[in-house]
Amino acid sequence: MVETAYALYLAITIGTTIWVAHTLSRNGIVFLEQCFGQDAELARSTNHLLVVGFYLVNIGFITLTLSLGDEPVTMTGAIRFLSSKVGLAVLVLGAMHFFNMGAIAHFGRKVNGWLAEQGAPRAARG
Repeated sequence: MVETAYALYLAITIGTTIWVAHTLSRNGIVFLEQCFGQDAELARSTNHLLVVGFYLVNIGFITLTLSLGDEPVTMTGAIRFLSSKVGLAVLVLGAMHFFNMGAIAHFGRKVNGWLAEQGAPRAARG
């Protein structure tokens, strides 16, 4: 029972982390290019760095939380174990996403402002 619950926890949370990172990376590139004044190279580089950081933080969090809480001994306990641990991991994924979006949007405004000060044409600023 315990080994199965841990295996399911790891499979669900790491699988979700990979899916979310892939989805955000694929669909976020347009947002990043807009934030970085249509600089595709900077957007791709930032996108890759965000994905690496996303994996490191989330997989670290997932593995650290393995040792938290009581080990399940019944089916009901296993369901509670999985729901609380998976739920916490999903909340952390969501929080990281919103934090990153806010930070990137803030940084993008600074880049666009700097480009405007440099006299870059509006198209180059996004």
